[in-house]
Amino acid sequence: MAEGARRHFGVDIALSATGVAGPEGGTEEKPVGTVFVALAREEETVALRLQLPGDRATIRSSTAIAILDLLRRRLG
Repeated sequence: MAEGARRHFGVDIALSATGVAGPEGGTEEKPVGTVFVALAREEETVALRLQLPGDRATIRSSTAIAILDLLRRRLG
């Protein structure tokens, strides 16, 4: 998704996030709190699978923090 966004918008770096924030929609394979975040740039694409605790609002907030932290670490 991040690679597609990068190509589509013609930008240097793109971020993406998807997952199951709940309260419903979880499965045995992907329970509530399963989140994928990615960063794409010319040099690399990095994708992480996270298992985040909490309710829907907490998972969404933690996802935003995780993806911005990924950006910070890759640019540093």
